[in-house]
Amino acid sequence: MASAAEQLASNLNFSTFAKAEDLKKRLWFTLGALLVYRLGTYIPLPGLNPDAFAQAFRGQSGGILGLFNMFSGGAVERMAIFALGIMPYISASIIVQLMTSVVPSLEQLKKEGEQGRKIINQYTRYGTVLLGTLQAYGIAVGLESGAGLVNDPGWFFRISTVISLLGGTMFLMWLGEQITSRGIGNGISLIIFAGIVAALPHALAGTLELGRTGALSIGVIIAVVVMAVGVIALIVFVERAQRRLLIQYPKRQVGNRMFQGDTSHLPLKLNTAGVIPAIFASSLLLLPATLAGFSNTAELPSWATSAIAALGHGRPLYMVLYAAMIAFFAFFYTAIVFNPKDTADNLKKHGGFIPGIRPGERTAEYIDYVLTRITVIGAAYLMFVCILPEILIAQTGVPFYLGGTSLLIVVSVTLDTVAQIQGHLIAQQYEGLIKKSKLRGGKRGR
Repeated sequence: MASAAEQLASNLNFSTFAKAEDLKKRLWFTLGALLVYRLGTYIPLPGLNPDAFAQAFRGQSGGILGLFNMFSGGAVERMAIFALGIMPYISASIIVQLMTSVVPSLEQLKKEGEQGRKIINQYTRYGTVLLGTLQAYGIAVGLESGAGLVNDPGWFFRISTVISLLGGTMFLMWLGEQITSRGIGNGISLIIFAGIVAALPHALAGTLELGRTGALSIGVIIAVVVMAVGVIALIVFVERAQRRLLIQYPKRQVGNRMFQGDTSHLPLKLNTAGVIPAIFASSLLLLPATLAGFSNTAELPSWATSAIAALGHGRPLYMVLYAAMIAFFAFFYTAIVFNPKDTADNLKKHGGFIPGIRPGERTAEYIDYVLTRITVIGAAYLMFVCILPEILIAQTGVPFYLGGTSLLIVVSVTLDTVAQIQGHLIAQQYEGLIKKSKLRGGKRGR
């Protein structure tokens, strides 16, 4: 039998959406905020020669700059004020999460609820400022080292670049928080999503142009489309998949009333780590090629040149290391974001237990055992989703934006946003039912 929420969800239609005034305001706010973000990706840094930089960027677009350019919606290619994007904030968030696992004081803050979360968020903002300043200064120095990229090199250019790039990152962090609180979906994820989606039409047009000129056959283009649809279907299936552990609560007495025992489920996602493993693995593997592109290749030793060539995009060694690093970060990040011991302690505190498993340490061991097994499936899924498009890109020269990482981010953010929209519509349905019941109750009372 369908639950009340499922019955309401099946009755959702356009008229329900038209009545949801709060939802429409949130959607318009989200669209307006993303439009502001897209406009900011076209505002160039002061003192930069855009034509010279565009020519220099084309020679490095296959490295880590291409990956960051994808996440920033083309801001790196234009070296706009949003060129750093939201990546310093994401890096600071991951570093703070790591520290909460090893620093007792931060771990205690994490357990203090809303107040502790606010303090941790403040530490994350401080970390964003520090990382953004270092990265912005590195970009300024790197731009000055390029021939003809900067009109007037010097400390004035460096300071203005740091202020512009750091200000852009802090503005995007604030904008993402505003979207999360006043809009729909996770603001940080939606900013990355908007950057990737904005570049997809250009990538699709480039693919069709290659087909028109004969560089790509019609069969290859059809295979790319079929592969993209299949990968999207797989992502939707796995991202919604859960391993549910049955939780049982015993009978309890509150005052003079006896409450019957209840059952619930502890949902464990197959892919707990999300898209983080793919981003980390791509960044680390593309870093050597990027550094080599900025240095003089003739001055490098022969072994370094051979290693960089073997780690080129689409090479066998690159594929093997890419898959291995995805698997490593999948387990590593899952261990950070999910603590079986804390979950077992919370269950024991509220009287819940897994049937057949003793509460406490045995429950933590069982949850860890199940989580390890499903993480193996999640890591294999991430490797397949990310490696299959890489092989196709290496063999056919399909644009980089059609890679597995971009598809994974786009589909995951879309699922999360649609789920939040559906939640608002269901809440609207509940409010309507409550108002009707109050009106009917009032009439009967009279």
